[in-house]
Amino acid sequence: MVRHIRKNGHQQKTRIDKIIKGVLFTVTLFCASIILFIVMFIFIHGIKPFVNSYQVGEYWYRVNFWRFMTGTVWFQAPNVYGIGFIIINTLYVVGLALAIAAPVSIMTALFVSRIAPHLVGKVITTVIELLAAIPSIIYGLFGMGIVTKFVKNLAKIFNYQSAGGLSTLSTVIVLAIMIIPTITMISIASIKAVKRDMIDASLALGASPTQTNFKVVLKSAQSGIFSGIILGVGRALGEATAVSMVAGNRGSGPTFNLFDITRTLTSTMLLGLKETAGLDYDIRFSVGIILICLIFGVNFLLNMVKRRLSR
Repeated sequence: MVRHIRKNGHQQKTRIDKIIKGVLFTVTLFCASIILFIVMFIFIHGIKPFVNSYQVGEYWYRVNFWRFMTGTVWFQAPNVYGIGFIIINTLYVVGLALAIAAPVSIMTALFVSRIAPHLVGKVITTVIELLAAIPSIIYGLFGMGIVTKFVKNLAKIFNYQSAGGLSTLSTVIVLAIMIIPTITMISIASIKAVKRDMIDASLALGASPTQTNFKVVLKSAQSGIFSGIILGVGRALGEATAVSMVAGNRGSGPTFNLFDITRTLTSTMLLGLKETAGLDYDIRFSVGIILICLIFGVNFLLNMVKRRLSR
């Protein structure tokens, strides 16, 4: 009798496990299908300019892929598009934003996790979580209202006439502010996950708290911190709204002048999308394909660096 009850109980648990696995598999498959559908939709539209002909005036044209990838001017009539300089601008802006955001995020996470009193650390953590939840349009408005004015005044000090503050520097500052919460939150979790035994051992061997924090804690948490950096870079590469509001949308390049207007892949896709049609509409999906490939490529390289650091 007892065996029979146990057997029935085991069978019931097995059925429940199978049902849960089936539900989880269905949800996973659904999510993967959505991602695949989005990528396929962008790819189908994005490949058209290179295989189909479009009527512009009295003639039919298609876009040359090589000139598209290496061009230094966004558009030249009737069918010449180029994004080579935009790719360089995008990597340049994101690289500068990361150079600002990464040190600030890591030091903030270290302060919150290891130095600040519990109440102070809790308040700062709550503020960072709120910053991470703010929509990108709010950051864009902040950039237009505050950051561009700051950059405009800064440019005057160097006797440079900026475009009302719209510039590479404004874009960098806004992106840095946007990715700091992401990197900081993951860094905090990684630092808190460091085993207490390692910290106590370092202090017992005569290391100061500062030496322990930098040489033991940060080194032990570097894998998690790097994961936060990867996510931050992904967000910076994919940000469109806030960037479009402060970049200025330069038509040629590349440009490395911090006070000059710039153009990124995302701002190119967003600006004017609803006011265009035909070739000029589909070519923005081509830019989307390049952006996806760029994000995958950057993530792959950063993950390679992460694996090497973890050895």
